[in-house]
Amino acid sequence: MEIPLIKMEDIHKWFDRTYALRGVNFEIYKGEVVGLIGSNGAGKSTLIKILSGVFPPSKGRIFYHDEEIEIKTPKDAIDLGIETVHQDYSLVGERNVAQNIFLGRELVRSAGFIKVLDTQKMEEVASQKVRELGLNISSPTQEVRFLSGGERQGIAIARAMLFKATLVILDEPTTALSVKGCRQVLDFISQLKKNDIACIFIDHNIGRIFPLADRFVVMSHGQIIENVLREDTSVEEIEDLLVSC
Repeated sequence: MEIPLIKMEDIHKWFDRTYALRGVNFEIYKGEVVGLIGSNGAGKSTLIKILSGVFPPSKGRIFYHDEEIEIKTPKDAIDLGIETVHQDYSLVGERNVAQNIFLGRELVRSAGFIKVLDTQKMEEVASQKVRELGLNISSPTQEVRFLSGGERQGIAIARAMLFKATLVILDEPTTALSVKGCRQVLDFISQLKKNDIACIFIDHNIGRIFPLADRFVVMSHGQIIENVLREDTSVEEIEDLLVSC
């Protein structure tokens, strides 16, 4: 039997008196695309923030290739190969586009006996990724704080596209993107699958994600209420389930 890439077991999360996650069991396999669905406040973002090291679970265990692990920080997640695009983009406004794309993983080159940042290479790569997403950004040296919400989201996605990992988590990645940008994100997810990279995709547009997902996990009030293969359901059935929650 195949071992999950990631397994989250009996995950609970409290924020003071708010009971955000209530005994969630979630797993994802190598190369699998999972659509994580639910209304606002269902617990989707809380679950992936635990998986991406933003904050720890109040209770529960996480396994990576069947080995129990702790993900205490975003760096822990990145070191495991978990790349996340959050709704809040996780960007530094005072830094430019290229610096944000390579944040924490800057390219260096040799200058005699010392290593220096390879600014030119980072800017070249950043420009290429920006063009691929169809973003209207004039220069990779432009500070992120002056960009629109859609452009900031595009930069966060560009970072995930560049540093392909074992698992990519996309939290509402197409919000505020152009039609071309949305198409690029969907193509990106298809490419992840071809390369055996797992993907968790959160989106309110069920019809947009339906053809790409292997499985859908539906959450409501901090619990998983449905876990179903795409071939065993339909867009209409998922939408009806969400309405009845």
